[in-house]
Amino acid sequence: MRPEELKPAKGATKKAKRVGRGVGSGSGKTSGKGHKGQKARSGGVKGAGFEGGQMPLQRRIPKRGFTNIFRKEYSVVNLADLEKIAGSGPVTPETLMQNGLIKNLKAGVKVLGMGELKSKLTVRAHKFSKSALDKIQAAGGKAEVI
Repeated sequence: MRPEELKPAKGATKKAKRVGRGVGSGSGKTSGKGHKGQKARSGGVKGAGFEGGQMPLQRRIPKRGFTNIFRKEYSVVNLADLEKIAGSGPVTPETLMQNGLIKNLKAGVKVLGMGELKSKLTVRAHKFSKSALDKIQAAGGKAEVI
């Protein structure tokens, strides 16, 4: 088999509808567009949100807020998740990625205090919530900011 012999599977392609080829074709004269009107003209169908020349809704409503381009987004891990991988040495962003708790680092890892921590852990992360710090220290572990 050569590249020039390749063709689509039987029934995969359909012939294009040839409009404006005489009355007997079934789509001659007006080419299936009816009589006159905006939709009968070339380039006649307007885009989504077009309101017949009236100012569109998305332009009538005032703009609100802004996007902070300096925003830092952290990968979040809860203490309940850390409890699952306890006993394998210090918890670092690399160990979290290996265990599938975070997919990517983003701007760093933040540890939140949801759940209980029973084991003594050394946790290395970029940020800690107040409750997470308290619970780690109460369990006898250490929280180190990278």
